[in-house]
Amino acid sequence: MTTINVIMALTVGTLFAAGFYLLLQRSLMRVLLGVVVLGHGTNLLLQIAAGPPGAPPVLGTGIVGAITDPLPQALALTAVVITFALTTFLLALGYRSFVLVGHDEVQDDVEDRRIATQRMPSASLDEDHDHADRDRPSDDDGTDDDEADDDLETAAR
Repeated sequence: MTTINVIMALTVGTLFAAGFYLLLQRSLMRVLLGVVVLGHGTNLLLQIAAGPPGAPPVLGTGIVGAITDPLPQALALTAVVITFALTTFLLALGYRSFVLVGHDEVQDDVEDRRIATQRMPSASLDEDHDHADRDRPSDDDGTDDDEADDDLETAAR
C-alpha cells in the first residue's frame, strides 16, 4: 500500500492554484507563466501518481510486481510536449501583440460584445430604447450617442 506525501500534494495544489490565477490575468506574459506553472504542476502530479520508484519496465529483467508502470512517464512526456508547444505559441502571440499594439494586454472584443447583445433576449428592449433615443434631440455638444455607437460599430468592423 502506498501513502500520499503531504508535502508533494500541497506543492501540486499550490502550483495549480498559482497557475490558474496567472491564467486568468489579461497580460499575455502572465498567461504564459500560468501555462508553464500548470505544466510543472501536471508533471509533478503525474510523477506522484506513478508511485514509488521500481525496476525498469523491461520484460524479462525484473520481478513482475516490482516493475514501474510506464504510463505516468509517457503521460508526463506528453504534458511536457504540450506545455512547450503552448508556451511557444503564447510567446509568439505576446511578441506580435507587443509589436502591433505596444503592450501585451488582451483587450475586450467590441464586435464580440455587440454580437452577444444582439443574441440576448433583452436586446430587443435595448433596441427599442435606442429607437426612443433617436426621437430625442441630440446633446448640447452637437453629437448624438447613436452616432457614437455607429462609429464604434464601424471601427469594430
